[in-house]
Amino acid sequence: MQLQEQRYYSPEEYLEFEVNSEEKHEYIDGQIIQMAGGTPDHSQIALNFGGIINALLKRQPYRVSTTDQRLWIPTRSILTYPDVMVVKTPLEYQEGRRDTLINPVFIAEVLSKSTKSYDRDEKFAAYRTIPSFQEYVLIDQYKMHVEQYYKTDNNKWIFSEYEDEDVLLSFACIPCQVLLADIYDKVDFSVEE
Repeated sequence: MQLQEQRYYSPEEYLEFEVNSEEKHEYIDGQIIQMAGGTPDHSQIALNFGGIINALLKRQPYRVSTTDQRLWIPTRSILTYPDVMVVKTPLEYQEGRRDTLINPVFIAEVLSKSTKSYDRDEKFAAYRTIPSFQEYVLIDQYKMHVEQYYKTDNNKWIFSEYEDEDVLLSFACIPCQVLLADIYDKVDFSVEE
């Protein structure tokens, strides 16, 4: 068996490739990785959550984006697409770009079986290197379960978790609250993946 040499790409090579690609890819320290397609429930949860937060932050100095907005994490050389991202205005861009942001205050990821460990560990560690980043929410797509992490003034992270549909989830860095039942509206937990 012949081993293929692993090719490493520069962020610029990735961006040139990505803007001309029909599929989305993440860039992780020199490697281009195709993103897997999501399930209907994954998409519904991201839409519900992002839509609610966007409506609640109307006419406030925040921009909410979902899975199509790219984020640059320079300390880890990662270009990624968070499921939901909130940026306090003004928007700050990767140098030389107008399509890649660098200053989120809030990120939410909808967990899938293939990415939940990465989202909890390496991805969260990478997000924490972003100076503006203050809050992280992980939303399980297979059961009603939300994990919340927010940064305190002394750079400690506080963890909370929620499973009751009647819980009103309050955020530390953005002025809004979301009912857990609304995050999971139209999600069918009885469907096998």
